[in-house]
Amino acid sequence: MRVTRSVFCLLLFFFLTAYMHAQNNENIGVLVDKLYTAMVDKDKAVLENLTAENLTYGHSSGTLENKNQYVEAVMTGPFDFISIIPVDQTIEISGSTAIVRHIFVAKGVNDGVDTDVRIGVLMAWQKQKGNWRLLARQAYKL
Repeated sequence: MRVTRSVFCLLLFFFLTAYMHAQNNENIGVLVDKLYTAMVDKDKAVLENLTAENLTYGHSSGTLENKNQYVEAVMTGPFDFISIIPVDQTIEISGSTAIVRHIFVAKGVNDGVDTDVRIGVLMAWQKQKGNWRLLARQAYKL
């Protein structure tokens, strides 16, 4: 009976660990979607809430922005997003850090010209005061 109880406890531990890992990955995926929806909707409050104060936001062109520059560019810049879809997304969590990789597929209007975007993205999210915040993002040409 003792062996069975030990095996049960061990299986329960592995199940709960796997479940919590899946829940954390799912939560980060939801936050990525919220961030991209906020970029499409130009929702300044959500953008500011999901990003760290010391955000570094890298574009595939090599341009780097801090939090204020990133939010301002989304709100008033020349590029208006119509849709953003993260494709082939992977999420790895290590403690209070989450690494997200995906292909950023977007449609938008850039200075009045319809534009399609397909670039690679690496994001680093960090748990700060109990909430996940985007700490860094780097895009790269495929």
